[in-house]
Amino acid sequence: MKETGEGLLNLEYPGRLLAVGASISGSETVIIYAVTGRSPSSQARRLVHEAAGVWVRPTDEEVLSKGNVDLLVYPAILFSAGGIAASNGKQTPDIRGVLESGAEPVPVLSRALAAWDYEPDAPIYTPRISGCVCRGKAALSVVRRGPEGETLRSYFEAPLRPGKGRFIATYQGPNREPLPCFEGDPLDMALPGKTPRETAEQVYRALGPRPGGRDFRVAAASVHVSISDPQAFDIHIINRNERT
Repeated sequence: MKETGEGLLNLEYPGRLLAVGASISGSETVIIYAVTGRSPSSQARRLVHEAAGVWVRPTDEEVLSKGNVDLLVYPAILFSAGGIAASNGKQTPDIRGVLESGAEPVPVLSRALAAWDYEPDAPIYTPRISGCVCRGKAALSVVRRGPEGETLRSYFEAPLRPGKGRFIATYQGPNREPLPCFEGDPLDMALPGKTPRETAEQVYRALGPRPGGRDFRVAAASVHVSISDPQAFDIHIINRNERT
């Protein structure tokens, strides 16, 4: 069976990663969010399961304050009666708000992200990556900077097929300056894990350093949500600073 990380192994530095798919049994939707970081402020973070979802929180307020806190601390995954919203920034609540409208996933993202641009972190201009699951369907989005400084918005349907997922990231993979931003269609990911723990472990392992390379991993979270009962979900989080 293919490993979850097969599509991730060539990504030396993906930045933040978002995937949606279905469990191998086909009975659960799977949402994956992972964080990697190069700078001390990017690494001074962890994922925390709170009542409304999964949040990116600081591990060291002093170190984190040396970076752009607005871009480093945010709700990564939010749950609502209308579905699940996920993103790499503070646009997540806007997505959750539109989910309550009952729209299909792509229109949800289109409406929620209409006022959002790429991140203001020159010279990289990191894309905003987002996703949602609702009405038994899923979609992904990338909002990035064009060659003339324009905002380019892409939306993708993400079919929920058993044991398969699709993922996007903020960066293309090579660790160089400036970081090349993610472009093109979402990439395929196998999801053989039967539990959130198995899936999170497989993703975290796949994002590990190459031989002799730096370990950029910060955290990974996997959420498995029952398709028959969307209010029933299970979460597993791995934080680098908490591993022994």
